[in-house]
Amino acid sequence: MKRIAAITMVRNDDFFLSKWVGYYGRQLGKENLHVIFDGLDQKVPEFCDGVNVERVEHVKGNVHEADRGRIDLISQRAARLFDRYDMVIGTDVDEFLVVDPLLGQTLAQFLSGVTTGLPSISGLGVDVGQKIGEEADIDASRPFLSQRSYAKLSTRYSKASVLLRPVAWGSGFHRTRRGNFHIVKDLYLFHFGCVDLARIRAKMDDGELAAAGWTRHLRKRAGTIFLVSNSRALDWDATVDRARKIQNLVRPPYAWNKPAMFEARVVVRIPRRFAEIV
Repeated sequence: MKRIAAITMVRNDDFFLSKWVGYYGRQLGKENLHVIFDGLDQKVPEFCDGVNVERVEHVKGNVHEADRGRIDLISQRAARLFDRYDMVIGTDVDEFLVVDPLLGQTLAQFLSGVTTGLPSISGLGVDVGQKIGEEADIDASRPFLSQRSYAKLSTRYSKASVLLRPVAWGSGFHRTRRGNFHIVKDLYLFHFGCVDLARIRAKMDDGELAAAGWTRHLRKRAGTIFLVSNSRALDWDATVDRARKIQNLVRPPYAWNKPAMFEARVVVRIPRRFAEIV
């Protein structure tokens, strides 16, 4: 079995961090999790007991400047981890790498069997949204995917999430600054930033986020909810295979190491086999 670490950076978001620690702790072991708290004012919650934690000075600036500052810091920390690990998973705190349950493997077992000459690999991006009129507000005490059944297949979340050697990530883990990456079959990156309209509205009222330029980004998340709520959902198994093949082949002219899918807006229904995982 390969030695695998997971790293994230967080500020004022115990809601998702508790899920992140719980999920990756089960998959990899809490002792292999590394959480950077963005700000010396941040309190480390009790559920992080057993996790490697670090508090740093708050990375200031607008959303784009802060993103670059955070990813540089995370990349530096990830590079150090290769002294002890074979792979390093990097995600935002609302993102979860998930193996198709049909395989009956943990994330660690699955990744240990992946071989590639590329510096990083990815799961297919699955942007989970709330279907208004059918799905209620999210209950944090229950698995997210037991409450949400629809998602947009998103190139934005087909991220270079798993490093196989110490290369630097680009902002938001969307790419690495050296080398391409491969989207692996049966591996998915579930993004839950659009999982609940009420939470998005609450963040829009957050003065610190607004001052940092997050309003436009949050409106985009609300747009995913609108799309999921007003689109016909396609069959998962046939659609994800086709999307993966397209994204592995197609690159936008402005970024050869990011995936593209001809601007398609594809909504799928998530199979019930995923319901208890996250």
